Amino acid sequence: MKSLRKEDIKQEVFDLYDAYAHNKLERRDFVQKLSMYAVGGITVPSLMSFLMPDYETTLLIDKNNPDLDSEFITYNSPKGGGEIKALLSKPKSAKEKLPGIVVVHENRGLNPYIEDTARRAALAGFITIAPDALSPLGGYPGNDDEGREMQRKRERNEMLEDFIAAFDYLKNHEDCNGKIGVVGFCFGGWISNMMAVKVPDLAAAVPFYGGQPKEDIERINAPLLLQYAGLDERVNAGWPEYEKRLNELGKENTAYFYPNVNHGFHNTSTPRYDEEAAELAWSRTIEFFKEKLM
Repeated sequence: MKSLRKEDIKQEVFDLYDAYAHNKLERRDFVQKLSMYAVGGITVPSLMSFLMPDYETTLLIDKNNPDLDSEFITYNSPKGGGEIKALLSKPKSAKEKLPGIVVVHENRGLNPYIEDTARRAALAGFITIAPDALSPLGGYPGNDDEGREMQRKRERNEMLEDFIAAFDYLKNHEDCNGKIGVVGFCFGGWISNMMAVKVPDLAAAVPFYGGQPKEDIERINAPLLLQYAGLDERVNAGWPEYEKRLNELGKENTAYFYPNVNHGFHNTSTPRYDEEAAELAWSRTIEFFKEKLM
């Protein structure tokens, strides 16, 4: 049987995966609903295999890239989960203190895609920290399904404190210039928005398809660059009210909607990935951070 392509898959299948990935469908129900689209030689196992993350062939940065210093560290999150593991990365060639970026994972812990993104940001001239909010439960378990189940056991505002503590860690790091931004994806997009609310001296925030805050928007000081997927009706529904409030308050914000792409379009590991939109969004992200942090 020939390999599946994104073009072979109906949009409803991606919508089902989105519901499953965000804990709105149990695995049994997900598989049962997928069976409706197993036609014309396409089997349920082949659909499942196609939709699940591939971390073997999709990473963009070698873990042992000779131009990077990249290592796992631990830091303390006294208002959150205690000792938190994180990937700390910076370019080896740096001669001066660097601006910092907190890189926030999705709803499944610090998986290889987020590690890869943190290394990629570091190569662009930043010191980056990518925490694992699953640290108090033993850390990312090696697969996203178990990671999602584990993350559901933690309270999201407590996890927010873990990422605020990562900001504080970078702020006091000897190699950081004190100007720090945050970029996050899905759950991490919500964290990015909330850090803008909670951290007065955050210098920039880039939420990718992240849920919007409902309160205390007037406390935001950081300029916002918001990245949305055109097909992501679930998250996009909250944008008009957020945009209205930001503009009423005179908060600096720019939003981009990438047409005909799904939630998760930046994630290289699944077929939701859209290279053209992802590269454009990432180039805008790095340009924004260079403008606001350097």
